[in-house]
Amino acid sequence: MLAVAVVALFGLAACGPAGVGSTTPSTPETTSSTASPLVGPAKFAAAIADPVRITINVHVPFEGRLAGTDLMIPYDQIPQQVSRLPADRTRPLAIYCRSGPMSAAAARSLAALGYTDIVELAGGMQAWQASGRPVSQTRPSSR
Repeated sequence: MLAVAVVALFGLAACGPAGVGSTTPSTPETTSSTASPLVGPAKFAAAIADPVRITINVHVPFEGRLAGTDLMIPYDQIPQQVSRLPADRTRPLAIYCRSGPMSAAAARSLAALGYTDIVELAGGMQAWQASGRPVSQTRPSSR
């Protein structure tokens, strides 16, 4: 009888939402629905330290920015502001927002425009701050 209850319990877990009952641990460093790597703060810091990579804050309204941010483009304005992005669609990009959903939408837009090397900060500026890294509240002059 106990074996039947255990099997039934596992069967119910398999019917739950994605990831519930899964044997694969959930980590912040995974792949988003756009195939852009979601990376934690340490890997994102290493990525944005690359001088070739363009770092873009896609959050609106302004709620802070990371040091070294190259552009501020609202997540829902990516297609309209494509002229501000590199013409070379293979140029590495790093995108972030406050908590994650806006950068996921931006990643989809960038991928649709043909950009192929995009990393997203998992958990956004909130995760960045939680890891002990600073978020500036100073608005850039005209970026």
